[in-house]
Amino acid sequence: MTYITRAAATGGALLAAAGLLAAGPAAAATRAHGHGNWLHLTVTRGEAGTGATRDALLLCGPPRRDAHSEEACAELAAADGDIGRIPARRVFCPMIYAPVTARAYGRWNGRPVDFQETYANTCTMEARTGAVFELDD
Repeated sequence: MTYITRAAATGGALLAAAGLLAAGPAAAATRAHGHGNWLHLTVTRGEAGTGATRDALLLCGPPRRDAHSEEACAELAAADGDIGRIPARRVFCPMIYAPVTARAYGRWNGRPVDFQETYANTCTMEARTGAVFELDD
């Protein structure tokens, strides 16, 4: 379970595609389904979604050392991949309006995931989505 930057994900995807082409159809099918739980995450500042965007790829597979991704994957596993079912954290968030839009798409246990929600601020987003959108700056 780890967060990967867009550049690393793109490079990895290109390497994986090259490996699948070289492996043949049977091996390619097996490898393509081996990574079942992943989400591409974005957090965009502003109401119109035109502000600064941070993104990462969350892979939930073999254990990694990243505490945020391990926590995020555990929360997603408990909610069966449904971000809206992650229990809200009990925290006090400032009443400052600085909207952020959180988006996640990918696959969880073979099912597609497409989640998008706009929150009043980052604190509220993290309180309602757990560790899923705690992206490194």
